[in-house]
Amino acid sequence: MIDLSEGERGDFIGQAVAAKNISFRETASGGSFEWHQDPVPRFVLTLSGTLEFETKSGATFTLRPGDVLLAQDNSGSGHKWRLIGSEPWRRAYVVYDETADLRFIPATA
Repeated sequence: MIDLSEGERGDFIGQAVAAKNISFRETASGGSFEWHQDPVPRFVLTLSGTLEFETKSGATFTLRPGDVLLAQDNSGSGHKWRLIGSEPWRRAYVVYDETADLRFIPATA
Protein backbone atom coordinates (compact mmCIF):
# COMPACT_ATOMS: atom_id res chain seq x y z
CA MET A 1 0.00 0.00 0.00
CA ILE A 2 1.08 3.54 -0.59
CA ASP A 3 1.24 5.78 2.48
CA LEU A 4 -1.14 8.69 1.80
CA SER A 5 -1.89 11.71 3.95
CA GLU A 6 -5.01 13.85 3.90
CA GLY A 7 -4.61 16.80 1.56
CA GLU A 8 -6.56 19.61 -0.05
CA ARG A 9 -9.94 19.16 -1.78
CA GLY A 10 -10.51 15.93 0.14
CA ASP A 11 -7.71 14.18 -1.76
CA PHE A 12 -5.18 11.88 -0.18
CA ILE A 13 -1.61 12.63 -1.25
CA GLY A 14 1.58 10.59 -1.26
CA GLN A 15 5.05 11.99 -0.79
CA ALA A 16 6.93 12.63 -4.06
CA VAL A 17 9.58 10.02 -4.91
CA ALA A 18 12.42 10.96 -7.27
CA ALA A 19 12.21 8.86 -10.45
CA LYS A 20 15.22 8.03 -12.62
CA ASN A 21 13.14 6.92 -15.62
CA ILE A 22 9.83 5.53 -16.77
CA SER A 23 9.18 2.98 -19.51
CA PHE A 24 6.15 1.13 -20.82
CA ARG A 25 5.68 -2.48 -21.87
CA GLU A 26 2.89 -4.68 -23.22
CA THR A 27 2.58 -8.48 -23.18
CA ALA A 28 -0.14 -10.13 -25.28
CA SER A 29 -2.89 -12.08 -23.51
CA GLY A 30 -1.81 -15.60 -22.60
CA GLY A 31 1.77 -14.47 -21.94
CA SER A 32 3.93 -15.62 -19.05
CA PHE A 33 7.48 -15.31 -17.76
CA GLU A 34 9.17 -18.13 -15.85
CA TRP A 35 11.46 -17.68 -12.81
CA HIS A 36 13.46 -14.45 -12.98
CA GLN A 37 14.55 -11.43 -10.96
CA ASP A 38 13.85 -7.76 -11.66
CA PRO A 39 16.84 -5.96 -13.21
CA VAL A 40 16.54 -2.99 -10.80
CA PRO A 41 14.23 -1.94 -7.95
CA ARG A 42 11.19 -0.20 -9.42
CA PHE A 43 7.47 0.43 -9.23
CA VAL A 44 5.35 -1.61 -11.66
CA LEU A 45 2.02 0.10 -12.43
CA THR A 46 -0.52 -2.23 -14.05
CA LEU A 47 -2.53 -0.29 -16.63
CA SER A 48 -4.49 -3.22 -18.15
CA GLY A 49 -4.63 -6.98 -17.85
CA THR A 50 -4.82 -9.39 -14.93
CA LEU A 51 -1.76 -11.22 -13.78
CA GLU A 52 -1.12 -14.14 -11.44
CA PHE A 53 2.18 -13.58 -9.63
CA GLU A 54 4.15 -16.18 -7.63
CA THR A 55 7.29 -15.94 -5.47
CA LYS A 56 9.77 -18.77 -4.75
CA SER A 57 8.35 -18.95 -1.20
CA GLY A 58 5.06 -20.10 -2.74
CA ALA A 59 3.16 -16.86 -2.09
CA THR A 60 0.74 -16.00 -4.90
CA PHE A 61 -1.33 -12.91 -5.58
CA THR A 62 -3.21 -11.26 -8.42
CA LEU A 63 -2.35 -7.92 -10.00
CA ARG A 64 -5.16 -5.96 -11.63
CA PRO A 65 -5.39 -2.60 -13.42
CA GLY A 66 -4.57 0.18 -10.98
CA ASP A 67 -2.36 -2.00 -8.77
CA VAL A 68 1.13 -0.77 -7.93
CA LEU A 69 3.80 -3.41 -7.27
CA LEU A 70 6.99 -2.46 -5.46
CA ALA A 71 9.43 -4.71 -7.31
CA GLN A 72 12.62 -5.13 -5.28
CA ASP A 73 13.45 -8.70 -6.27
CA ASN A 74 16.66 -7.82 -8.10
CA SER A 75 18.88 -9.91 -5.82
CA GLY A 76 16.37 -12.28 -4.22
CA SER A 77 15.07 -15.71 -5.03
CA GLY A 78 12.96 -14.66 -8.01
CA HIS A 79 9.36 -14.78 -9.12
CA LYS A 80 7.22 -15.76 -12.08
CA TRP A 81 3.94 -14.57 -13.55
CA ARG A 82 1.27 -15.46 -16.08
CA LEU A 83 -1.56 -13.51 -17.62
CA ILE A 84 -5.10 -14.63 -16.94
CA GLY A 85 -8.06 -13.39 -18.96
CA SER A 86 -8.13 -11.98 -22.47
CA GLU A 87 -6.54 -8.56 -21.96
CA PRO A 88 -2.87 -7.79 -22.67
CA TRP A 89 -0.74 -6.72 -19.70
CA ARG A 90 0.15 -3.07 -20.19
CA ARG A 91 2.37 -1.62 -17.52
CA ALA A 92 4.65 1.25 -16.64
CA TYR A 93 8.01 0.65 -14.97
CA VAL A 94 9.17 3.54 -12.80
CA VAL A 95 12.77 3.20 -11.65
CA TYR A 96 13.24 5.23 -8.48
CA ASP A 97 16.28 6.60 -6.68
CA GLU A 98 17.34 3.74 -4.39
CA THR A 99 18.06 6.16 -1.53
CA ALA A 100 14.50 7.55 -1.58
CA ASP A 101 12.05 7.08 1.28
CA LEU A 102 9.33 5.22 -0.63
CA ARG A 103 6.62 5.59 2.01
CA PHE A 104 5.31 2.17 1.00
CA ILE A 105 3.39 0.09 3.56
CA PRO A 106 3.53 -3.72 3.09
CA ALA A 107 0.08 -5.24 2.50
CA THR A 108 -1.19 -7.57 5.20
CA ALA A 109 -3.20 -10.69 4.56
